[in-house]
Amino acid sequence: MKTVLASLNAKYIHTNLAIRYLKAAAENEYDIELAEYTINDPILNIAGDLYAKKPDVIGFSCYIWNIEETIQVIGMLKKILPEVKVILGGPEVTYDVQYWLNRLQDHADFIVIGEGEKTFKELLDYFSGTIEFSDVHGAASLADGKMHLRPQPAKTDLKALPSPFRFEEDQSSLGKRITYIETSRGCPFQCQFCLSSIETGVRYFDREAVKADIRYLMEHGARVFKFVDRTFNISRSYAMEMFEFLIHEHKPGTVFQFEITGDIMRPEVIQYLNDHAPAGLFRFEIGVQSTNDHTNELVKRKQNFEKLKRTVTMVRDGGKIAQHLDLIAGLPEENYASFKQTFNDVYELEPEELQLGFLKMLRGTGLRINAAEHDYVYMDHAPYEILSNNQLTFDEILRIKQVEDVLEKYWNDHRLDETIAYLTGDVFDTPFDFYQDFGTFWDESGWSRIGHQLEDLFKRLYQFIEIYKPDALENTTYLMKKDYLKNHKFKPRKAWWGKEDKNFSSVYEGLLSDPSIAGEAFTALNLKQKELYKHTVLEEGLKLTDGESVSTYLLAYYHPKNGIASIFEFPKTSVQHLIS
Repeated sequence: MKTVLASLNAKYIHTNLAIRYLKAAAENEYDIELAEYTINDPILNIAGDLYAKKPDVIGFSCYIWNIEETIQVIGMLKKILPEVKVILGGPEVTYDVQYWLNRLQDHADFIVIGEGEKTFKELLDYFSGTIEFSDVHGAASLADGKMHLRPQPAKTDLKALPSPFRFEEDQSSLGKRITYIETSRGCPFQCQFCLSSIETGVRYFDREAVKADIRYLMEHGARVFKFVDRTFNISRSYAMEMFEFLIHEHKPGTVFQFEITGDIMRPEVIQYLNDHAPAGLFRFEIGVQSTNDHTNELVKRKQNFEKLKRTVTMVRDGGKIAQHLDLIAGLPEENYASFKQTFNDVYELEPEELQLGFLKMLRGTGLRINAAEHDYVYMDHAPYEILSNNQLTFDEILRIKQVEDVLEKYWNDHRLDETIAYLTGDVFDTPFDFYQDFGTFWDESGWSRIGHQLEDLFKRLYQFIEIYKPDALENTTYLMKKDYLKNHKFKPRKAWWGKEDKNFSSVYEGLLSDPSIAGEAFTALNLKQKELYKHTVLEEGLKLTDGESVSTYLLAYYHPKNGIASIFEFPKTSVQHLIS
């Protein structure tokens, strides 16, 4: 009996951990092959590849991001392989099973509910004739128009599960993809928008087995690890043990990302990481979602924002760990003004990444079950994103989406950090006002419907400031030039501001005669005339210094070997006596 476990991932670099657990649980007795694709692959190509494997059984791992594409694939497969048995599992089909069986009665034969390791193996035993369907636990099927549902098995003993990381066929791609690690299952919290709230309690895998798997993966080339534990730091002692292990045994270039709960992170743990973790080794993802206390109470989310701020600030000031903070627009009783406050509260923490997401009414969650209480209107199909509720109109949601668009382009990409800091801190009333006004301008200009290159980001911001804040244009332009030159790899051939007919030869002569005018670091470069002209870019503008605009020269030197830019600034007055 040939069995294929398949998944349509969001991107090629992603890997599906679930199908690997299923294979590990049953491979001693059955021939099982893994097959991974992406949601962007043509459906016919996916179906054709699966057809060529000639499977008797195909299992699909289903999530909100791949369910509709998966349905198309199995619909095609059932036409070209009508005898193949199709099993669906995963969080998207675990809840509202009757709906999925009715909708997919011509495509899916069985649905696995919840954890699948035991159920999947028992289904294979059933197909091979060694047990009856009545002996299968946690599976559902449709027969004669009626749902046949077998009770779920007892919770899996995680310490008894075989490793899903030792497959030889995975080794060649470990260095090219993200490796997902699971050290626990379950969540202690009850956030009503999250599927993790449905399962009570937290169970752990064997610590030493997890460490052994990580060592094995690193030895075979894995470099980017993402822990999928819902709250990695729920146990301080466990988190500390794993942090210490990773600090001492990591390989160069390795990155580990965790989902943590910010307000329960102990200061002494953060201090330990600040003192001992190599820079860039760890990344933290922290779900803030909302700073509205009433909203958090309604979704049963306990959060102490002052303690969360302490955590984020300590991590930021330590300079070792990058942080990704999440917000959700559309939570109960958070209107446009309240979400604006939430955004500003979190933006002021200056995370490396701020993800602005929109509430998704996931099947099985408390918010979906009680959607009528807040007049939720949402998409019928995955990802079930909200369209409106009793606090947010669809028009307001569209406006917040404009904020999301430019936030992703201008903050999370970190192309114009100094410029954006000036605009959000000194020019616009609040950060949200900047992103909202710019996002609306971007959308109304039609730019959301066309692509953009790096230079376009600068030109479009320039156009926006020129119209909305002309008094700040000169200072903004100076900072935009600085950000552009600072973040460019090697000397740019053509700058976004275009060719300007300027002769800086006298300034260069002044720098050669007295390099100290550009500072000690520039003097230490000891550049000769040829090097100065060949590897530098010189510009001028108005730099805001102590509230006053000062005419300033901006010099970027690009190291000829690595292309990294060094930026030097000096007022025009410092060189005038040398060139007069």
